[in-house]
Amino acid sequence: MIAFNTMAKEVVMPEEFTTGNSEKGSELVATCVACHGQNGIGLNSDWPNLAGQNQKYLYDQLKYFQSGQRENVLMASVTDYLKILTDEDIQNIAAFYAEKNSNIGAAKNDEELLALGSQLYKAGDFKRGIPSCSACHSIYGQGNDQAGFPAINGQQKGYLISTLKAYRSGERNAGEYSKVMQSVSMNLTDRDIEALANYMHGLYQ
Repeated sequence: MIAFNTMAKEVVMPEEFTTGNSEKGSELVATCVACHGQNGIGLNSDWPNLAGQNQKYLYDQLKYFQSGQRENVLMASVTDYLKILTDEDIQNIAAFYAEKNSNIGAAKNDEELLALGSQLYKAGDFKRGIPSCSACHSIYGQGNDQAGFPAINGQQKGYLISTLKAYRSGERNAGEYSKVMQSVSMNLTDRDIEALANYMHGLYQ
């Protein structure tokens, strides 16, 4: 918990984010549909939902992919396309997906798993140095638009698991906020991650 708070203080909060034009963005997402669907809902549990995600987070991640700071096997097929896009284009794509209705998932009805996921998400585990997820992602998982903390409610379970493991291992390291997530996840066990992914997948307001 202390490590998280110390690291979080080192991250400079962003200035107000410039929003994009969703109508223009709709003309730029043809290459995204194969994995993320017509409306931004991942077609596979391992592929993230983009619908309803905040614009700043989407913009930042696309910029990381564009610059090569963030790498992913599946995203490699669209990297060349991203490289020809302007910053405004990427803002418009982010706006397009942000305006879509987010997904409502269904958590696995496992009492023990749900209890662990709920505990870690809402309160963390002080003794193990695990902060609460809700501090940044909000109690219902909507995230924080201005800071660019992503919405995680209803997110695909497989994607949540692989993402937390990637932060834990240090594999995912693009951007300043990745340092916070690496600190947050370093003490999570595989069981913790499974429980959190299940709980977050079923979160909604």
